[in-house]
Amino acid sequence: MPKVLYLSHATAEVYAIIREAVPRGYELVTLDSDSDAERMEKIADCEVVIVASKALRKPVIDAAVKLRLVHHQGVGWQDTTDHAVLRERGLPLALTPEGTTVGVAEHTVLLILAALKRLPFADSELRAGRFHINALRPVSRELAGRTVAYIGMGRIGQAVVERLRGFGTRSIYFDAFAPLAPALERELALERCSLEQLFERADIVSLHLPLTPQSRHMIGAEQLARMKPGAYLVNTARGGLVDEAALVAALDSGRLAGAALDVFEAEPLPAGHPLTRLSNTVLTPHISAGTRDALASKMQALFANVERFYRNEALANRVF
Repeated sequence: MPKVLYLSHATAEVYAIIREAVPRGYELVTLDSDSDAERMEKIADCEVVIVASKALRKPVIDAAVKLRLVHHQGVGWQDTTDHAVLRERGLPLALTPEGTTVGVAEHTVLLILAALKRLPFADSELRAGRFHINALRPVSRELAGRTVAYIGMGRIGQAVVERLRGFGTRSIYFDAFAPLAPALERELALERCSLEQLFERADIVSLHLPLTPQSRHMIGAEQLARMKPGAYLVNTARGGLVDEAALVAALDSGRLAGAALDVFEAEPLPAGHPLTRLSNTVLTPHISAGTRDALASKMQALFANVERFYRNEALANRVF
């Protein structure tokens, strides 16, 4: 009976959802604590590991003497696996794009609307007994008529475009790696532009690309200075794409009207981080794909792929 380790520590309720998808003949191994020592102990007896929020690093890989397959619960493998070590060991890596798109796209729309209306500030102030019926009028904005700019136009970016069309937005995008075919651009009413043009034209910039050495801090002081005064930045991709110190400075100065972030350079976000003291930020703890629906879909697709592997069939969504 192959043993499958879920590398992230989670609640009993999360483990129960995962177990519903485990096929007959496989055993799910879970963690009792968020401990690398326990990870190294348990992975030593497992043939498959599921990588989610906890990165798979060399010490754990070295302890995985029986490991045959690494399967990512999502798609952002570049910064969550020591892939050079996996390649050296000849271990295959597969991804699970299923279950991510809808949750992240919906969360992106949620963050945009919340940022435009200063929702966290209005909510916290109301709970404290302060009823700002007029105070937010000078800074609250509507989504209709805004130019939304997308950096990266894969599955999630396209899903956000489709959802925001009903709000009457204009859509522009930049994708250095996989620009869309002209026919699909026309279908989505998308205009491709240069990165420089994107920053200058956008009312809202939304990030939808992986974190790589080339993309780290691609949004820094220079790029933020290019953005229109009063623009917004939204990030549901990876925190390392943004230089947070530069972002805090742009928000503090009023250059940017707001930022909405589901991801951060350091996770968990440290207590007292400068982003948390700003009234023009919307912050969520990397939960854009963290729905019950998404997890169930991911696990069904993931374990179907694990079964393909053990039947000696081609893996779906294989990276290497």
